Amino acid sequence: MLIRYKKAFEKIAMGLLSFMPNEKDLKKLQQTMKQYETDDEWQLFLWKEDDVIGLVGVVLKGDKVEIQHISVNPSHRHEGIGKNMLKALKHIYEDKNLLPNEQTESFFDKCDFHEKGTDE
Repeated sequence: MLIRYKKAFEKIAMGLLSFMPNEKDLKKLQQTMKQYETDDEWQLFLWKEDDVIGLVGVVLKGDKVEIQHISVNPSHRHEGIGKNMLKALKHIYEDKNLLPNEQTESFFDKCDFHEKGTDE
């Protein structure tokens, strides 16, 4: 189940976010978390089953929702959680187009999640 980020989940969110290649540096990771906490256009969601095991972060850009970050706990990978997070986001933002950024594009391709009209 996709839930909105709350400050109480900061440590687990930072841990999951640190799996993203461009978020390895602690200072960069802290800046990214601050952006999600302070900028209304940046939205962070967590995937919770028994525990929080996934994270997806988006930036709202008009009628587009750009997927900035997507990460799943390594012990829960290859179970379809990432794709389920994208499906849940599509449900939340049903009137908008979900688009990847450079860091999340290969995951979109792997899941075959590109929306009609956005394929090259």
